[in-house]
Amino acid sequence: YTEAWDADKKSIHVMPDTPAILLAKANAANVSNKLYVQAWEEAKKKGYDMRADAIPIQSAKASRDIASDYKYKETHEKEKGHYIGCPSAKEDPKLAWAARAMALQNDRLYKKAYHDSKTQIHIPVDALSVQAAKECQTLVSDVDYRQYLHQWTCLPDQNDVIHARQAYDLQSDNVYKSDLEWLRGIGWLTEGSVEVVKAKKAQDLLNDRLYRTRPEQLKFTSIADSPDVVLAKTNAMQLSDV
Repeated sequence: YTEAWDADKKSIHVMPDTPAILLAKANAANVSNKLYVQAWEEAKKKGYDMRADAIPIQSAKASRDIASDYKYKETHEKEKGHYIGCPSAKEDPKLAWAARAMALQNDRLYKKAYHDSKTQIHIPVDALSVQAAKECQTLVSDVDYRQYLHQWTCLPDQNDVIHARQAYDLQSDNVYKSDLEWLRGIGWLTEGSVEVVKAKKAQDLLNDRLYRTRPEQLKFTSIADSPDVVLAKTNAMQLSDV
């Protein structure tokens, strides 16, 4: 009974020109990436056809020439020699005047004649000023003033040498500071030193908590024999039932 119905269920017949089928095909074509780039792929297969006089090529060449430093300075290099108006720089009046002013201001050229004439001065050997200078040099010469008679030699066990060594040891800075060098590097705790004790005393003096004691922390005591206390005790005795 159901065999024909089961066989009919397996065979589905859809008309190819229904609106739903046509809409699905149109949507598939719109979202297909292959169809989207198909024209670009076909253009790539044909290769590039770029002529030498094409507008992009001409624009790239013009940009390269503008950016080129050589092309940028080519006109300036050609017109360099046409600014002065003279065949050479030496014939230009302004440049010649500037060179002359520089030569006048040059200290080396200004003193050249003086330095050349300094070595051409001739003084007679027996001149009075030369003789006086020689005598003055002899008087102030340290070599002639100090004439060492001879070199003294002392034995190492003489009393004078021993005394001198002891005096040198007393005046020696190395011997004087030998104890300090021996103590250098030894560990030392600053607890109990003068500076630490002084700092603690100063901290106690400057401590606001110890300087200003709160009133509630003070222990108040009343005077035992004041009139108020005596009167209060009397009244308490009179009113006491005990």
